[in-house]
Amino acid sequence: MFLVVIAVLMTGYPVAFTLAGVSLAFAFLGNFTDGFDSSLMHALPSRIFGIMNNETLVAVPLFVFMGVTLERSKIAENLLDTMTQLFGSMRGGLGYSVVIVGLLLAASTGIVGATVVTMGLLSLPTMLKRNYDPALSSGIICASGTLGQIIPPSIILVLLGDVISSAYQQAQLDQGIFSPDTVTVSDLFAGAILPGTMLVGFYILYLIYIALTKPLLMPAAPASTKQTNLLYECVRALFPPIALIVAVLGSIIGGLATPTEAASVGAVGALLLAFINRQLDLACIQHIIRSSVRVTCMVFAIFIGASIFSLVFRGYGGDDAIHAFLTQLPGGVFGAVATVMLVMFLLGFVLDFIEITFVVVPIVGPILLMMGVDPVWLGIMIAINLQTSFLTPPFGFALFYLRGVASKIVTTRQIYKGVLPFIVIQLVVLGCLAKWPELATWLPEKLNS
Repeated sequence: MFLVVIAVLMTGYPVAFTLAGVSLAFAFLGNFTDGFDSSLMHALPSRIFGIMNNETLVAVPLFVFMGVTLERSKIAENLLDTMTQLFGSMRGGLGYSVVIVGLLLAASTGIVGATVVTMGLLSLPTMLKRNYDPALSSGIICASGTLGQIIPPSIILVLLGDVISSAYQQAQLDQGIFSPDTVTVSDLFAGAILPGTMLVGFYILYLIYIALTKPLLMPAAPASTKQTNLLYECVRALFPPIALIVAVLGSIIGGLATPTEAASVGAVGALLLAFINRQLDLACIQHIIRSSVRVTCMVFAIFIGASIFSLVFRGYGGDDAIHAFLTQLPGGVFGAVATVMLVMFLLGFVLDFIEITFVVVPIVGPILLMMGVDPVWLGIMIAINLQTSFLTPPFGFALFYLRGVASKIVTTRQIYKGVLPFIVIQLVVLGCLAKWPELATWLPEKLNS
C-alpha cells in the first residue's frame, strides 16, 4: 500500500486524494478477500471530527495568514536594505545580512517556500551584482530560507507537535499508562530554540571563515553613501518584526498563551505591520485571504487523507510489522532511530514535510517513544532531518524554489554545489543533537519545572 502511494504521488496526482483513494481501494480489496476488517472504517468519522475539533490545529490557518501577510508587507525588503547598509563595507557583509534576514523571516513567517523565493528575488541579484560567487550565494539563500523548518514559531513544528503529542499518548496507553504525560507545541518551540540558534551560528562562522580565507568569493562592498540616520533606519526595520516575534513566541514559551491564541496575536500584528507599511489595500487583502485559504485547505485535506491511510495501514497490521522490524534491528534504540531518520531523509526527496508528518510519524512515532525516546528530542531531530533533506541535491525542495526564481546566469550545478557546505553544517548539528539530547530537552524541562 505504501509503495502504491509513492508510485501514484510520483505521477503528480494530489497528495490528499492519493492517500485517501489508495487507502480506500486497499480497504475494499481487503474486504472482498477477507484480509481486512471493514468494521475498522467505522472509526473514520470520529477521526475526522477529532481533526475538525482540534484546538491546536486552529493555529495553522492563523500562522499561514500571518506569514502570507508579512510576505506582502515588504518586511523582507526593508530588512535586507537595512542590514546591507549596517554591514556595509565589511567583507562578507551581504552574506551575513542574508542569514540574519532569513532568521527573522523564519521566525516571522515560518513558510519555507515563501522565504526562499522572497530571498532569491531580493538578495540574489544584489549578491551577483557585487561579485559574490554564484554557488556560495545560492547556498546562503537556500540554507537561510529553510530555517523556517526549525526556528519557532514554525507551522511545521505546530503540525509535528500535534502528531508527536498523539503518538506519545498512544505509546503510553500501549504500555498500560492510563494517566499519560503530555507534550505540547510549546515544548517543541522551546526545544527548537537552542538547535536553531546553533544552526544560525554555524552558518555565520562558516561565512566568516570563507571571508577570511577566500575573500574573492565574498568581496567587500564599496562604502555606502547612504549612511544618514542609519541607527533610525535599523530600529525602524528591525523593531516591528522582532516585536512581533517576541509577542508570539514569548507568550507561548512564557505560558501566557496557547499557540492558537498567540497565532491570533501574530495574525493581527502582521495586519498592523502591513497597514503601517501602506501595503494593506483591497487587492492585498484578497491575495492574503485566498492564499491562506488555499494553503489551509491543502494542509487539512492531507491530514484527513493521512488519517484514512494510517487507519487502513493499521488494519492490515502494518504498525505491528514495523514495530517488529524496528525492535529487531541491531543497535537497539540507536539503530531504530537511525533507520527511521534515514527513511525520512530519503522520503523528503519525494514527499513534502506535511505528508511525512501526517503519514510516517503516526506510524513510527509510538514505536520509538515506547522504546524510551524523548518526544521533544525526537520532534526536533525529525525537523532538522527534513530540513537537511529539503536542501540535498538533486531533489531538495528548496533547490527547486530557488531554481524557479534565479536568473539563467546561475546554473543548477552551481546551486547544488553551493548548498553542500550547509548540508554538512546541518549534519553536524544533527550529530550534536544525537550526542547531546539536552540541547533540545533542557529548555522545555526548565520551563516546565
